[in-house]
Amino acid sequence: MGAANHTGHGTEWAQHLRFTLLGPVRATHGERSLGMGSPQQRALLAALLLRRGRTATAEELIDDIWGEEPPERAKAALRTYASRLRKALGSSAEVLVSESGGYALRTAGFATVDLEQAVHLADEAEQATAAGDHAKARELYACALELWDGESLAQIPGPNAENQRARLEEWRLGLQEHRIGLDLRTGAHADVVSELTALTAVHPLRERLRELLMLALYRSGRQAEALAVYEDTRRLLAEELGVDPRSELSELHQRILEADEGLTLEADEPAQVPVTFTKPAQLPATVADFTGRRAFVEELSDQLSAAGGTVMAVSAVAGIGGVGKTTLAVHVAHAAADRFPDGQLYVDLQGAGPAPADPEAVLGSFLRALGAPDSSIPEGVEERAALFRSLLAGRRVLTLLDNARDAAQVRSLLPGTSGCAALLTSRARMVDLAGAHLVDLDVMSPEEAMTLFTRIVGTERVAAEREAAMDVVAACGFLPLAIRIAAARLAARRTWTVTVLASKLADERRRLDELQAGDQAVKASFELGYSQLEHEQARAFRLLGLADGPDISLTAAAAVLDRGEEETEDLLESLVDTSLLESAAPGRYRFHDLVRLFARACAERDEQPPSERDEALARLLDFYLATGRNVRAMDQPDELLTQHLEPTRHSGLAFRDNSEAVAWLFAESACFLACARQSVGEAGLRAAVDLLMATTDLSEAGVNIREYERVAEELSVAAHTAGDMHAEARARSVLTAVHFTTGQFGKAESEAKVAGALGEAADDRISSSFAANDRGIVAIYQNRPRDAERHLTQALERFRAYGNESSEASALCNLARARVQLGEAHEAIPLARQAVEIYRRTDASMRLANGCYTLGIALAAAEHWHEANAEFTRALDLFDRTRQHLWAGMAHFRLAELHLATDQPTAAARHAERALGLRGIGGEWRRGTILLLLGRALHRLGQSDRARACWSEALAVFERLGSDEAEAARDLLTPVVAA
Repeated sequence: MGAANHTGHGTEWAQHLRFTLLGPVRATHGERSLGMGSPQQRALLAALLLRRGRTATAEELIDDIWGEEPPERAKAALRTYASRLRKALGSSAEVLVSESGGYALRTAGFATVDLEQAVHLADEAEQATAAGDHAKARELYACALELWDGESLAQIPGPNAENQRARLEEWRLGLQEHRIGLDLRTGAHADVVSELTALTAVHPLRERLRELLMLALYRSGRQAEALAVYEDTRRLLAEELGVDPRSELSELHQRILEADEGLTLEADEPAQVPVTFTKPAQLPATVADFTGRRAFVEELSDQLSAAGGTVMAVSAVAGIGGVGKTTLAVHVAHAAADRFPDGQLYVDLQGAGPAPADPEAVLGSFLRALGAPDSSIPEGVEERAALFRSLLAGRRVLTLLDNARDAAQVRSLLPGTSGCAALLTSRARMVDLAGAHLVDLDVMSPEEAMTLFTRIVGTERVAAEREAAMDVVAACGFLPLAIRIAAARLAARRTWTVTVLASKLADERRRLDELQAGDQAVKASFELGYSQLEHEQARAFRLLGLADGPDISLTAAAAVLDRGEEETEDLLESLVDTSLLESAAPGRYRFHDLVRLFARACAERDEQPPSERDEALARLLDFYLATGRNVRAMDQPDELLTQHLEPTRHSGLAFRDNSEAVAWLFAESACFLACARQSVGEAGLRAAVDLLMATTDLSEAGVNIREYERVAEELSVAAHTAGDMHAEARARSVLTAVHFTTGQFGKAESEAKVAGALGEAADDRISSSFAANDRGIVAIYQNRPRDAERHLTQALERFRAYGNESSEASALCNLARARVQLGEAHEAIPLARQAVEIYRRTDASMRLANGCYTLGIALAAAEHWHEANAEFTRALDLFDRTRQHLWAGMAHFRLAELHLATDQPTAAARHAERALGLRGIGGEWRRGTILLLLGRALHRLGQSDRARACWSEALAVFERLGSDEAEAARDLLTPVVAA
């Protein structure tokens, strides 16, 4: 019994045992590391593990450990090592056995070995590839590669270890090639350029890596660099081996020269980002009482079924407002959903309103819904549309584009591949949308209208008053939306008869003019529902319709209505029940664009005085300003700005931590920018400008940057027209920050100069002191360090006089940058350290990242490389956490500079590629500077042709901008040409 119990315990103990070979050779039990002794003892362990349970003779093991020159007492040493290993393995000593004069390590069923796990994962990946499941194969290869912890068999001596190490590292590289190849098959070309750049630097003669890099660069729109990689490879092979590139590489080179369309993405592969493909399910809920429309349903369903063949199905449903286009489209889409197993996308394009949805923004939301990370989403409609089509290649996805304005708005939103389908609704017939199946949706037939009315109201009530029911649906013009609203009101009022409702609709003063064909019919339907609202509901409906923006949150709506959140939610949900409002998501609401116009028309009538309308919008602006101030105070609690914004009556939302505050800032940006744009009148002008002042972190992150700039420009013009120097100074200060982000330093200088003068005249210490700091920043970027020092010293004096510690730290950082430019790095370091200390003391986590970044610059200039690397890395982590993409890219840029200065060109190229990968952030000037640096790193790696391609592209950027850096690009290119 005792022996049996002991053996059972040992087996259980060993099941928690793990051996590693793909890195340092180790043994662990659970979380505890087991000491494996000297390097020779670990060499014995590795030799046994590599035999995967087979017995090795003493002679074989001696040869493995010592090779041709073993010590005199090698066998005795071997026995000692084996004994010590057994002792170290403790209760699992039965794993290491002696037999036939040799030893074996039996791990099967007792312990896990990372190498065996990697082999198993690689086998599964090959099977998945053979089965055509490339996403799964890519994931399996990635899991296998994650098992490595540095170099295989690290620090293990002996000829066997050396041979096995080379074998394992070659296998590892092969797995990387397989995984990267699958990345390219699934559309992640931009994400792998950095990795391939580093790998080709380490393995310059490996042609498969060069081939993958060429393809990745080409698909990223970097054709010149792709061709340059081939020339670098051809020259290197000739010099080192005296051979030409292999045929696959030469063929790829030729295809790139010819811009072969087949290179854009392999047609038989699903174009997904290598993260797990997200299956969208965005269709709004279909109505349970959908009625009639059988011919249209069958027609559209037949068209959608064509997507299973060799074409992409596109159907466009047109008709007047309220005719039921969206209801029909959603119903058909749900019925056809099983034919599109990869998901359904939906967007309201708001085409009937004054601000139709921007196709670029819609594509961004679609790409995120499909799983694309923010870093991979390019700027511009064309690039986003190309990525969208690539992601959908080989997949079956249905896209419902609701409320389109015209064909121009939707062309870039079409999937463009067989197996996918698009279903459109619009008030206009899209006769100029090539290949679309057009459907004109008319009003319901009398029979369909009665069926719908009966289903909502109930058979008994309608049957008792059949003629009255016919009068009702006829008065509704047989429009589904009007019928649905009328029937819902009747169903909710059990004391009413159908005749009562019919008599109400017979009142021509309320409906006759509106119950006509065209848009007036829609308005009549809305008027019918609106007339049944109780006082508080109607007030909420009118006031909420005043606010611009794609939707509105519950908390913002409560501010508009001047009601508590619970009461507001009850009111809004009751409006949702009447179909006059939509619930976009829990806690968020939106109007159909025509309903919003109707609500505003109601608000502008006698029932809502102008003063009350203005007060409602003022409350909304007040709420956004108060909350924006709270977001700013979360990161910079001691900054003077938060104390000198326009006073607010609303306390604003409170946030638990900085990440929650930043999440609100990004999520609500479209709404509060729309509110600011709406508040250009004199009454709300200063508050609107201050809202932008409080949310400048938004522009630095590159979020909604174009809209942010447009709003700031409109507010600046409005302030100038009104003669409000205080508001204009701050608006121009905001524009200065925007121009920094987009790399337009000349414009930034102009705005800052005017902002400073206006701020002085208006006695506004905020804009005047900020302007001095901003002009110092511009001077740094324009390489005018003496001017920068003068402006920044002035800013620093003002910030200190006002007790503005956070801004003082900002000026110290900028002054440190100026001192670096002056060659005074050792004077710059204490300035940067002072700034970091202020940020730490005031708990300004987002600004602390900027402090660490600046300290890194000063330390690097003083050649304190290790400390500089630590500060840049710390800054990068903080920038990533606070979603400051522009500055994360700049931190990568600085790390690339540092690695190049310390003769680590591979690491430099990797970081430069990471900075370049954040495309669209920071403008063309920053892209040009990154390309210059990437070219230097590549040139150091011997990839001179690709380096020249980078410099040529940078030169083109700087020449377009008229930037002085163009000369630096020419200088870099000149020696290459001369050579």
